[in-house]
Amino acid sequence: MSKIIVIGSISMDLVMETNQIPNQGETVFGEQFSMVPGGKGANQAVAIGRLSNERDKVYMIGAVGKDAFAEQLLMNLKENQIDMSFVGTVPQSTGVAQITLYEKDNRIIYCPGANAKVSTNDWQEEWDLLKNADLVVLQNEISHETNLAIAQFCHEHQVKVIYNPAPARKTDFELLEYVDFITPNEYESQQLFANQNQEAMLKAYPNKLIVTLGEKGSVFYDGNNIKQVPAIKSEVVDTTGAGDTFNGALAYALANQLSTESALKFATLASHLSVQKFGAQGGMPTLEEMKENKAYEKEWTFK
Repeated sequence: MSKIIVIGSISMDLVMETNQIPNQGETVFGEQFSMVPGGKGANQAVAIGRLSNERDKVYMIGAVGKDAFAEQLLMNLKENQIDMSFVGTVPQSTGVAQITLYEKDNRIIYCPGANAKVSTNDWQEEWDLLKNADLVVLQNEISHETNLAIAQFCHEHQVKVIYNPAPARKTDFELLEYVDFITPNEYESQQLFANQNQEAMLKAYPNKLIVTLGEKGSVFYDGNNIKQVPAIKSEVVDTTGAGDTFNGALAYALANQLSTESALKFATLASHLSVQKFGAQGGMPTLEEMKENKAYEKEWTFK
């Protein structure tokens, strides 16, 4: 049984598939258009919810607007067993991400909308909720000030925090002393630790800094050795939600007391399965689907 709280963005993804990226001033035809639930916070919450059992509790703290997108997004969270008691409604529009899929990769423009209004200023019951969590998950599609206040509170109350610094911003470094795990990708790590090589970065934050490397897997320093967890070769359909699936699965595994290395292997398998279907959340696996894969390890136990 685990209690995980995800604080972050809830957005609608507007996805365009194309076989040509336009130059400046050029219009090109798309192949297909879809609207799918997204937002890094909501994606990671759904990834956790899919893996959870009926004894687990997954909470989402965030904000949506008063529009049709909000109705669809809240219904999606409910269908994935996410407690929405702490999702607020604000006058701003619901957050939107415009995603272009091109040659099995993605390019994203994000408009935060209501997500920019997620703030701890009026919190009361939310602080009590955090005190009793097994794990809190943060990302960068809400304000730095909100993330920092939450990280400091959790550090003070000995609640573990996973911080996914995406999209990268210069203020991220301020959170490092207050979080237990930080999970940048290769580009984000270079933004965060400018002018440092990977080995120096990892050794400065043993069992804390986890760098994801796409097709090369992920790496961390366990205090003695730099360890690399290889990726699993996939038939890629859509990479949009791969990172969020990875972070959600990592959070679920760590909240259930798996070691860092085992949790990374678990997250790697979840991410591998996620890219084989369309949409940020479309391929996020259930625990049963994970167990059906030959890469699933018997040592991974969840109560």
